[in-house]
Amino acid sequence: MINKYLSDLYRQIPWTLFSIIFLCLGSCKEEEIKQEVGFDSSRPVVISDFYPKEGGSGSSLVVYGDNFGNDLSKIKVVIGGKSAKVIGVKNNSLYCIIPETAYNGDIQVSIMDGAKEVAQAAAKENFSYTRKWLVSTFLGKYYEVATDFQEKEGPFNDCGAFKGITWLSFDPKNRNHLYFTGDRNSARLIDFEKQYVSYFRTNFDRVSVIDWRIDGNQDLIVSHNHAVDNKYGNYLFSRESNFTQNKAIEVYSRGVNGTMVHPQNGELYYSRFRAGDIRRYDFTTKEDKLAFSNPYSGVAVYMVVHPSGDYAYLMEYDRHYIMRSDYDREKKIFKVPYTVCGLAANTGGYADGVGTSARLNNPVQGVFVKNPDYRETGGDQYDFYFCDRSNHAIRILTPQGRVSTFAGRGNNGTSGYANGDLRTEARFNAPQAIAYDEEKNCFYIGDSNNWLIRKIAKEE
Repeated sequence: MINKYLSDLYRQIPWTLFSIIFLCLGSCKEEEIKQEVGFDSSRPVVISDFYPKEGGSGSSLVVYGDNFGNDLSKIKVVIGGKSAKVIGVKNNSLYCIIPETAYNGDIQVSIMDGAKEVAQAAAKENFSYTRKWLVSTFLGKYYEVATDFQEKEGPFNDCGAFKGITWLSFDPKNRNHLYFTGDRNSARLIDFEKQYVSYFRTNFDRVSVIDWRIDGNQDLIVSHNHAVDNKYGNYLFSRESNFTQNKAIEVYSRGVNGTMVHPQNGELYYSRFRAGDIRRYDFTTKEDKLAFSNPYSGVAVYMVVHPSGDYAYLMEYDRHYIMRSDYDREKKIFKVPYTVCGLAANTGGYADGVGTSARLNNPVQGVFVKNPDYRETGGDQYDFYFCDRSNHAIRILTPQGRVSTFAGRGNNGTSGYANGDLRTEARFNAPQAIAYDEEKNCFYIGDSNNWLIRKIAKEE
């Protein structure tokens, strides 16, 4: 569904090119075109056809008919009850832009004399409006002046802003609760039911990532990202205490940036920055052992496991590529990973492409999202949406290893703050965290340098 939208978006024709096609389409209908003359008040205005028959906000539309005149200032077009921007007109055709939320799709053309309507025509059929995916600001206040920043608890419409957003995670037992970490800043709880944002107190100076046990009470796992060799790095916050009490997983672990829990067998995997390895901890036996060494040390590795448990992606943040580790179900451990996209480098880049031809720049958190278009083809049913932090974009990685850009970098820019169309308008500033709500079919993005939670969803 989402991929289909992207395909449609990439096929959209730029306005200048569409203007040329508009003229060509007119010349192809010579039998319908008459000499370009002004509006004749003695004759009716007629809509005979329009093209295309479907599209979304920002799409171009050509309306054919008769007696539109040639004065752009006198033409008013309303689609689905919303005023459309009219770009060009000649007596028997006009060119306009589909407005936002034109859901009903009925098309009306009016000839105006100042504020007075002197003639009007309606199309016999409706335009089929396609709801677009848009980026909006969901939570937080945008501060143009950084020193005006306020951090506070509060209702959705007055909860300040959020510095350093690092990781987002829904409570598996309560989808109304969305937690996020803030690295060296405060961790928070977003309560959708109460529409309130509160602090999540950990008493750690730096919280990198949170995860959840799959068994028992499904307690919360919090990682303390410190730089001491003889301190614990992962803690269990008990659900029974409403996540106010914790106990350490008694294994020394320094520089934990990423964790993941196998969705069937329940063992915990965590990455260590300085050691350059991924370790496996068994909650039942308390055994901690090496799963595999990372190709590089001194690299922040973020990890997300596939819903099937068959494999996991490892985002090599500082090296700008993504690896895959397949799961050995007999030995119950993840195996040595291999590259699936991007190219290991000290400098990031930006390019859509397949495998190592794609270029990334600090990939961070990602989520697996089922793609209904894969249903008939079989195989892996999930795309992987991930934050490409320093490219200021949300990217998609398909099961075949193709990377494309889903949202961000609008208006030919890179970083910034703007809502709207996924690609032509929306801009982020170092998006780092992402969560997907399957029931509502929407994404939440931790826009770390804008200090906001953004939302990607279809028009409501």
